[in-house]
Amino acid sequence: MKKTILFPIVLLIFTHSIVAQNELTEIEKLAATAKIWGFLKYHHPQVAEGNYNWDEQLFETLPKVNSATNMEQLSQVYLNWIESLGEVKPCRKCKPKNDVQYFDKNFDLNWLNNDQLFTTQLSEKLKYIEDNRHQGKKQYVAYYSNKLKIADFTNELDYKGFDWQNENLRLLSLFRYWNMIEYFFPYKYQTDMYWGDVLNKMIPKFLNPKSETDFHLNMVELAASIDDSHVRFDTQKTYRYFGHYYLPVKFKLIDNKAIVTGMYNDSLARINDLKIGDIITKANDKTIETIFQEEEKYIMGSNTARKRLNASYYILNGPTDSLKIEVIRDGTTATKSIKRYLYRDFNYKAKEESEKYKVLEGNIGYVDIGKVELKEVPKVMEALKNTTALIFDIRKSTGITPYYFANYITSQSRDFYKVIEPDLDYPGRFIWTKTYQSGTNGKLKYTGKVILLVDENCQSQREFTAMCLQTGDNVTTIGSQTSGADGNVLLFNMVGGFKTQISGIGIFYPDGTETQRKGVKIDIKVKPTIEGLSAGKDEILERAIEFVNK
Repeated sequence: MKKTILFPIVLLIFTHSIVAQNELTEIEKLAATAKIWGFLKYHHPQVAEGNYNWDEQLFETLPKVNSATNMEQLSQVYLNWIESLGEVKPCRKCKPKNDVQYFDKNFDLNWLNNDQLFTTQLSEKLKYIEDNRHQGKKQYVAYYSNKLKIADFTNELDYKGFDWQNENLRLLSLFRYWNMIEYFFPYKYQTDMYWGDVLNKMIPKFLNPKSETDFHLNMVELAASIDDSHVRFDTQKTYRYFGHYYLPVKFKLIDNKAIVTGMYNDSLARINDLKIGDIITKANDKTIETIFQEEEKYIMGSNTARKRLNASYYILNGPTDSLKIEVIRDGTTATKSIKRYLYRDFNYKAKEESEKYKVLEGNIGYVDIGKVELKEVPKVMEALKNTTALIFDIRKSTGITPYYFANYITSQSRDFYKVIEPDLDYPGRFIWTKTYQSGTNGKLKYTGKVILLVDENCQSQREFTAMCLQTGDNVTTIGSQTSGADGNVLLFNMVGGFKTQISGIGIFYPDGTETQRKGVKIDIKVKPTIEGLSAGKDEILERAIEFVNK
């Protein structure tokens, strides 16, 4: 009798356990919906053609997704959705092109076969759509131009001024951005966190923000998740959250400390008893490193070097006009309260060095390359032709003269860089272009040593400049890690009309080495020190001069 009673109880528990295991979580269902919505948007012929209001289709599907409790029900929701979109005809043009070389580190449609989320019928249907995907002009994405083949997101509704409490639009904001990166960001494969995991991480935040400001901070965190120094994103809400009161001094983060390196306003700095060389170790009783770690998820940057440069906005600035700091000066530690100001109160104008080029001690030529105009290149090289060495400083203003300077320091044309561009007819795949060259064939015009100075200030055009000049016959690159954001910028709006940007095409050295995140190749690495910064030294330039003299 005991066995008869016990058997159905055990069976009931076992059956309940199986049902519980098959139940899908809200995050699983929404992540799957985000992926399928984006996949159909760029692949399904009827959707990519623009025959449906795809945002509204998402809003209509979300309640059905919410009602599904297991894999079979959820898959049926998607199957019904796909069936309603019309026939997908066989595509003869969809076979991979044999005359192109694909770059497939970004390409990942393995999720189509996730047997924990999708039935075999659904996976086969999705695979069929991939194999017979839309070709030609698309509704939601195009090339920026025939010459510049970066993705340009078209015909997207901005929903400016939308009510942040609208859950559908919050999820649309996440789903749209995630899929733009999924299929058209050339460096997706390099993100610290696997891009699919970013979606899982961000869904709860977009689903249940604590406030409007929290929602805006979530958008900042999402944008920062692609680990790209080209990214820019802020709103009035985030501007007020992080604060618009500034210290009257410039500083740089070195060895977990903020070193004062310059002034925005000398008189205000004196009032607050701040001097160049001061070492700030704490702010409001938190160490500088603790603050950096707390704010890092909001800081845009391809690498830590660039994030520490960009972090100046987050570390000592804030929403109030005062700040308690711990500071070391001449070996003595003190704690004091100082004033912060609106940036306009500084009346700050950057001091521009008038000299575009000069001869340093030891007959070493120095060129601030960003200041030299194209027509001035022959004049500069004529003036410096008899120097022992030539230093090109690439750390300052952006210039457009590297090709012209390269003609003086090369004796033959050499491979310079190559590019990957998105294949809009096979979203997620990228295509290698030809290798581009720099320099000219002939007698070497400048025969001395050539030194390039770089650091984390070198980004995009400056990194491109360094790569171009590195094709020279006798070039040495000296400095610290550059920003790691090369190539043209892709501008677009997030839901709400908030403007943002990312790196649009992939730039590589001829041997395939990435510049993204890593920065340009450096021959002699020089890491600035607290002692050097405190003394006002340019340690990278000093190392270059030492290299020339030895």
